[in-house]
Amino acid sequence: MPQRLLSVFDLTEDQAIALLKTPPEQLDDPADRYIAASQLAKYSSDRSIKALLAAIEMPVTDLNSRIVRRKAVETLGYLNAKTAVSILSRCLQDEDPYTVQNAVWSLGEIGTQDTAILAAIAQLLNQPTQNHRLIIQTLAKLDYGPAVEDIHTFSQAEDPAVASAAIAAIYQLTGDLSQIGRVIDFLQHESVNVRRSCIQDLVDAQQYGAISQIARCPVSMAFRLRGVRLLAEAGIPTQAISFPQIAPPLEQVIRDHPDDLELIHQYDQPPSLEFLLNELYETDFARCYLATKTILAGYPHESPMALIQEYNHKAQGDYGAHYHVIKLFGWLRYGPAYEILITALHNPAPQFQKSRTAAAIALGQLGDPQAIADLKSCLNSPFWVLNYACLMALQAFNEPLNVSVMEEPSDLLVRSKWLQLTAQEGA
Repeated sequence: MPQRLLSVFDLTEDQAIALLKTPPEQLDDPADRYIAASQLAKYSSDRSIKALLAAIEMPVTDLNSRIVRRKAVETLGYLNAKTAVSILSRCLQDEDPYTVQNAVWSLGEIGTQDTAILAAIAQLLNQPTQNHRLIIQTLAKLDYGPAVEDIHTFSQAEDPAVASAAIAAIYQLTGDLSQIGRVIDFLQHESVNVRRSCIQDLVDAQQYGAISQIARCPVSMAFRLRGVRLLAEAGIPTQAISFPQIAPPLEQVIRDHPDDLELIHQYDQPPSLEFLLNELYETDFARCYLATKTILAGYPHESPMALIQEYNHKAQGDYGAHYHVIKLFGWLRYGPAYEILITALHNPAPQFQKSRTAAAIALGQLGDPQAIADLKSCLNSPFWVLNYACLMALQAFNEPLNVSVMEEPSDLLVRSKWLQLTAQEGA
């Protein structure tokens, strides 16, 4: 990355404010103001908030200035800037639908009980160009009961993601569960965006009974994991659900075996191994999981060497395919991939964090005891899911887990798992 880009993406508060205030014609790249508005999300001072408010008030003369305005509106939401509510409410009338969308989102993040503002948000449901899903979610989040009738009409929307949000919102505002089964059914929708969206809707509606269905939804592990975790964080403290109830679907998601998913695709005829390897690069993980399942069932002997070749050729640089290849080495119990798995376990690159979890599980499947030390070294990482996966892998080795190995974790789910395992050891 050029040095200029490196510096502009690592701005101090003073630099970001100064850049945001600079007239676009005085900049080498007018897009730098957008970056400055984004960077101010790291700084919650009154100075930053005032600079963002000033950016919103600046005249919109071209697309760049409009984009900066949108970002400033959004950043105020990230900063939970209560002093921005008035100006954000005026943005609800903006001619730019994306500015309106960001204003709705930010007001939802900041929160307001101003009935005039809430009514203005509800009125946006009458505009076909607006983001109806976001508006419905925000109205439910802000507990605006007068919008129920309008929201109800969207429960039959042509767009399933909008219908799903409407059904969840109706439950949140009225307690009406009569249509929530449709949201659960959307977990098997052909559109990956609908499947991802309805997980969030089930979380918003606090549908603890749907956790097992979320765990089987054919989307990326990250979306299922987030859904299960959010429900656990909401339900365990209130005793709406217990860790022993959460643990099986949670660990099913972390293990992420294709046999544990309800897949929505099928092949018309047996595919070649080459075709299946190419499917591991798909962005719709439902296709990746079908390919993984088919490799395990149809090519258990041929696939290990082919996976090594694919890893060396391309997969090691593609974080999606990398994840699936790492998992497959574990399910196939392919010992020669041990060093690849150890490398993946310790990979610090942010885009490969999911592969670290996959590597921990794969090493547990491989069963080579020399991996125990590496797994223990990752028990206190900053990533809760990696810590949890290492506990699962060490459990597969029947490795004792006392305080000398791991201090009592602060994370709710990791601590619950650790206490469960140490209690079993002491029994």
